[in-house]
Amino acid sequence: MVRHMRWLATVLAGALATALLSLGTTGTASAAPKPPPAGVDITGVGLSAPLQLRADTQPTHVGAVIDQVNFLAHTGMPKGPKPADLGPKYTVVVLAGETPKQTYDLYPKAVGGPRVYRPAKQPDGRKVSAGWFLGRLSMSETLRTAGVPLERQFDTVSGGVGGGERVLPENTLDPAKDLDEALGDLQRLLLLNVGVMLTITVGLAGIALLIRRRTR
Repeated sequence: MVRHMRWLATVLAGALATALLSLGTTGTASAAPKPPPAGVDITGVGLSAPLQLRADTQPTHVGAVIDQVNFLAHTGMPKGPKPADLGPKYTVVVLAGETPKQTYDLYPKAVGGPRVYRPAKQPDGRKVSAGWFLGRLSMSETLRTAGVPLERQFDTVSGGVGGGERVLPENTLDPAKDLDEALGDLQRLLLLNVGVMLTITVGLAGIALLIRRRTR
């Protein structure tokens, strides 16, 4: 009986030790190091030093800047606008912690709409195809709010790809012109309605006259 109790105690102790060891291993596995926070470095016209943004202190700006380049397809256009039509250039380097991973050249003031150029040579050594892409309409405002010295654009639409420098042409902002066009359209509509009513009235009168002659 005593030997049986000792054997049972040994088995229970071994099982308990195995369980504790398993818990310790699981805790160690779950405590794996977290990935380093994202960040972006921006250099370009008007910046005397790189503009450094980090997700742990400026998550909104970092996310907005990365959003300008995270939608690009695998293959872009082989040629972009003429150099004279590109405007100021801003190079964005995307980082994981302090390690550069990706780089892009942004042209928020390019003629015909913002442009993005992705170089074939990337900081992390991965192979990509160089190419030009239409940028988001919000590129200029995103860079400006992040700290890049650009003029404010009041008519920029959030998101979207491509487009010109202005979403609304200047002539659409003239209320007097809009009112004249609206009155002209209303006048033409009224004249059209009057013409239709006269046509219907004459037609009905002709039909009534024809029926009256045949019934005599």
